[in-house]
Amino acid sequence: MNHPNGNGQTLTIVSGGQTGADRKALDWAIAHRFPHGGWCPAGRLAEDGPIPDQYNLRETESSAYSERTRLNVEQSDATLIVSPVLPTGGTLLTVQHARKVRKPVLVVTHENEEESPGLLQAFIQEYEVGVLNVAGPRASGSPEVGTMVGRLLDRALRE
Repeated sequence: MNHPNGNGQTLTIVSGGQTGADRKALDWAIAHRFPHGGWCPAGRLAEDGPIPDQYNLRETESSAYSERTRLNVEQSDATLIVSPVLPTGGTLLTVQHARKVRKPVLVVTHENEEESPGLLQAFIQEYEVGVLNVAGPRASGSPEVGTMVGRLLDRALRE
């Protein structure tokens, strides 16, 4: 289902390439032949070392994570946050920036995970999302977030 927004436009998945939610979204996009991209910090900085070249990411001028976050939010139609618990730290900054620049944001936690596939489908259709920024905690702080992202994308975009 590469056209979930109802207007025939192929959905592009973008993220910042960090371990955890970001990387799982990119891996999922590659595996299911969805276009992918996004911004990453200069030097392809991530907690596990340089982000591999298989990810079609552009480097920001700065190595600051905040610049990557800002560009991915602003250059996407909407942002999906996946986190086992309510966002904190950098994930919370992503939510706050999306709201500040009036970009739609959907937050999925364990609390609403069961209904999240339907929520994501409706979100994509309502906002006619062509470019979806996917963000959430890094793997070191949330080992289960990758599984959550994969399960959500499978259920919302493949069924």
